[in-house]
Amino acid sequence: MSRRPDDPLDARARQLLRTLVARHIRDGEPVGSQTLARHAGLDVSPATIRNILSDLEEVGLLSAPHTSAGRVPTARGYRVFVDSLLQLSPLDEREVDRLRGGLAPGGGTQSLLGSASELVSAMTRFVGVVSVPGREQFAFRQIDFVPLDGQRVMAIVVFADNEVQNRIVQTRRAYDAAELERVANYLNAQFAGQPLPAIRAGLLRELRSARSELEGLLRASTELAEQALAPGGEDMVVAGQARLLGLQDLSDLDRLRELFDAFSEKREILQLLERTVKAAGVRVFFGEETGVASMAGMSLVTAPYGAEGRVLGVLGVIGPTRMAYDRVIPVVQATAEVLGAALNPDAASPLSADRATPDPRER
Repeated sequence: MSRRPDDPLDARARQLLRTLVARHIRDGEPVGSQTLARHAGLDVSPATIRNILSDLEEVGLLSAPHTSAGRVPTARGYRVFVDSLLQLSPLDEREVDRLRGGLAPGGGTQSLLGSASELVSAMTRFVGVVSVPGREQFAFRQIDFVPLDGQRVMAIVVFADNEVQNRIVQTRRAYDAAELERVANYLNAQFAGQPLPAIRAGLLRELRSARSELEGLLRASTELAEQALAPGGEDMVVAGQARLLGLQDLSDLDRLRELFDAFSEKREILQLLERTVKAAGVRVFFGEETGVASMAGMSLVTAPYGAEGRVLGVLGVIGPTRMAYDRVIPVVQATAEVLGAALNPDAASPLSADRATPDPRER
């Protein structure tokens, strides 16, 4: 098999690999030389095809799972296919409209993330995952406190992204309603529109230079704001796990159990998502590339989402390695862009009629 210096595969090998992977994705069966002779569009004999397949197997792009002549792509073969052989088209405008309708601006962030996870799962028929941005990334709009029994206070926080959170704060001493009102009025007047790190720094700065008559208010404000605005809550939204139950590629119950445990615990998958936060565009992980044992034979397709020029999190799809990447990649890319637009409604929509085709090689 002749090869160019800048390419490990010649044109015939690339075409055969492209055709083989596409047939395997479609049928789920090993692909033989006779099938490739009919569908690859090459004017070569089955014997020549067999020789090229042997070369592709030798370099680790294909494997022969049985004694038959059929071959299947390896994870490395899928990597070459997605990075350099896959042809992508932008998502159909009707489907983009469906995303826009399901991710309308104005709702709270948590609601939008849940909808995005459900939509990307429904449109790909696999599992949708979305990492949740930390509350410290959002400014708060208003805060109120309600005294409870003893040294407990309920904090009601409205964030700039329309998210409302109620938190129970355990204080060092009891506060009456009048004290809590003064603290809330002070925080709303001085710090509304600022994120938690700026509030914390401002309170400590004021506390160091406070006059004695203000010191009590500032100490109370620091104690209550520290807990009321602290990071917390869900860190990942998952939707569509049940869609994996009927897949041909996931008939092993032990593997399914391990995968569902990973969804339940979230830690490993969340760490995997966080690896892609700073990467522009779509990224694709195959099996062992994820570093998650339960993801063997699975793939993860991700894209970051954000607002106001900041990356807030990552949206993705988890499914079997034998997935239709030409479908899944545009869905993930478009959903991430529409989600970002919904979180940043004042910005122009990133999806236009001449939008760029997503590039899976951003990895």
